[in-house]
Amino acid sequence: MKHQKTIKTVSLVVLTLQNAVLSLSMRYARTQKGDMFISSTAVVMSEVVKCVASLSLVYYYEALSVSHFAKLVYGTVVKQPVDTLKVCIPSIAYIIQNNLLYLAATHLDAATVQITYQLKILTTAIFAVCLLRKSLGVHQWIALLILLGGIGMVQLSDVKDDGGGAKLEQSRLIGMLAALSACVLSGFAGIYFEKILKGSSISIWMRNVQLSVISIPAGLIHAAVKDWASLIDHGFFYGYNYFVIYLILLQALGGLLVAVVVKYADNILKGFATSLAIILSCILSIYLFGFRINFEFVAGASLVIASVFLYSFPIPIKTKSYQPAVKERKTEGDYV
Repeated sequence: MKHQKTIKTVSLVVLTLQNAVLSLSMRYARTQKGDMFISSTAVVMSEVVKCVASLSLVYYYEALSVSHFAKLVYGTVVKQPVDTLKVCIPSIAYIIQNNLLYLAATHLDAATVQITYQLKILTTAIFAVCLLRKSLGVHQWIALLILLGGIGMVQLSDVKDDGGGAKLEQSRLIGMLAALSACVLSGFAGIYFEKILKGSSISIWMRNVQLSVISIPAGLIHAAVKDWASLIDHGFFYGYNYFVIYLILLQALGGLLVAVVVKYADNILKGFATSLAIILSCILSIYLFGFRINFEFVAGASLVIASVFLYSFPIPIKTKSYQPAVKERKTEGDYV
């Protein structure tokens, strides 16, 4: 129990930092000078890295030998096609979600993407209530409403700060729609995957392998449909450099961390812990991208962070302690 609590805490902290760094890295990668890499190929490569890492962890924790490892993977993934197909829905959802995040990072600054993406907490909560029959306290629903208000203020600050321009307005709209769509997919896929993980004896690493078996072909099909001309003209690894490789590894790490958090914590807590990355994203955005912070942005970010603490620390309910009445023991003299 104590070991699981340690894993839960460490994974939440690392996931928070990873999310902050990822949003900044994605923004930098999509705005850097030179040959621009094809984002759909980066999503596929991230899934490949995650698959290799998951297979390595399965071998380390579950296999007794190489032959046993091969039988284990074959028996779980290939000989149980129905079970593998269970992860088909979250696999495809994660692929689309990751591609949408690259699109959002292309059209919005890192801090705005980070804050807007926290709307996934609301979508996750709704899907948790609908699919997992979870119940939320009154203060938790209030926290979600505060979250909505905070995100709304951040978007208002963007409109005021940019001062118009049809092209800029269209770019921001594309980024916003991409981020909001990613929020819905993240909430649904996360809860669906949580239901699969917690309702089965199969390990999280083997489940990740099953995810990759579906997501890699799905990612390749998406890349071919979306970027066929670019792939033919330039090749799959066009524009790749050390920073893109780092970004792929960072995104793969996030996928592994999410699986751990879903197993040992829950999706809503994961979302709120991730929200703390907003502070780091905002600070680094100022220095790296010359991001300008105004009153509306600060107020909106503060509301989002306040919702984190309101949700994470439930209001204690005072109850009267029950003390059973102690009967007084009679002595022999009482009967005289």
